[in-house]
Amino acid sequence: MFKSQVCRRTLSRMLATKQPSIGRYAGKPDPTTGKYKVSFIEGDGVGPEISKSVKRIFAAADVPVEFESCEVKPLLVNGVTAISEEAQKSINTNLVALKGPLATPVGKGHRSMNLTLRKTFGLFANLRPAKSIEGFKTIYGDVDLVLIRENTEGEYAGIEHAIVPGVVQSIKLITREASERVIRYAYEYARVSGRPRLVVVHKSTIQRLADGLFVRVAKEMAPEFPDVKLETELIDNTVLNVVQDPSSYSDAVSVCPNLYGDILSDLNSGLCAGSLGLTPSGNIGHKVSIFEAVHGSAPDIAGQNKANPTALLLSSVMMLNHMGLHKYADQIEKAVLTTIAAGPDTRTGDLRGSASTSSFTDAVIKRL
Repeated sequence: MFKSQVCRRTLSRMLATKQPSIGRYAGKPDPTTGKYKVSFIEGDGVGPEISKSVKRIFAAADVPVEFESCEVKPLLVNGVTAISEEAQKSINTNLVALKGPLATPVGKGHRSMNLTLRKTFGLFANLRPAKSIEGFKTIYGDVDLVLIRENTEGEYAGIEHAIVPGVVQSIKLITREASERVIRYAYEYARVSGRPRLVVVHKSTIQRLADGLFVRVAKEMAPEFPDVKLETELIDNTVLNVVQDPSSYSDAVSVCPNLYGDILSDLNSGLCAGSLGLTPSGNIGHKVSIFEAVHGSAPDIAGQNKANPTALLLSSVMMLNHMGLHKYADQIEKAVLTTIAAGPDTRTGDLRGSASTSSFTDAVIKRL
């Protein structure tokens, strides 16, 4: 059994009995079918292709999940980007969703649909693990990082305007309420996952009020979590340290405001996992949680049977663990990781392999 698999299974068993109180799944299976209903946002570009892969593998593994198609397209309601009432009803009813990549045209007058989803459902914490995969060589090996990113405000609050032609002002928003809920989740996640350190990443030397508030909230909460050592670190130092020695964070959970988390999580994925095509993600809210592939919609290869479905598959594994379906999560994760480890013939092009989306899916199904 691969060490990366052992780490994941250990965490799954821990979270099965003791989960963070914030964002705990409260759904139940349909009493008539015994299946859980999950909203599925297939997304744009390669989204439908990798979504098809997930559905095939879930069917082959006989996972007790019924996917409910959920279309998310941008709507302008009173000048504000929104999603349809039908999509909102589906996700609010099912409490959990799986999402492929959504494309957002640049400068087209509406807010990112990813940000709209986070705002609509209060998905305040973005959970991004980056782990080495046995048998797939990258710059670093045996790395296991966890980053939690504040998901609703910061530079992504969408508050910007032109003061005069040629001068634009964009406002970074940091609130105590949002800081408290994501930092509390990070403390709880560190505790239940057995990671003794919480590293708060910031730039309060420059953003003295905004990032200063974020750091202050973490320090005020520290007495509630005496078993978790609080450390604070400037974002530029974190980037340097991760590049030089990512293993130095393998016993920690890092938490940071929105923009820093967006950049740092991609850096973690590139250095440690080797590809965004391998990186899962969970967006956690008090009521609803949405799990997603973090890569883009890749319109250049859409419809060509070339896309790597691993990120969405591992996101679905995170979702199953969140729902308490650990047996199925372990089964699918093991099949995916052993398929990647098997060599170039079963890897897609982004992993220096020759497999197609469908042949990779076939190989995973054979290993279930």
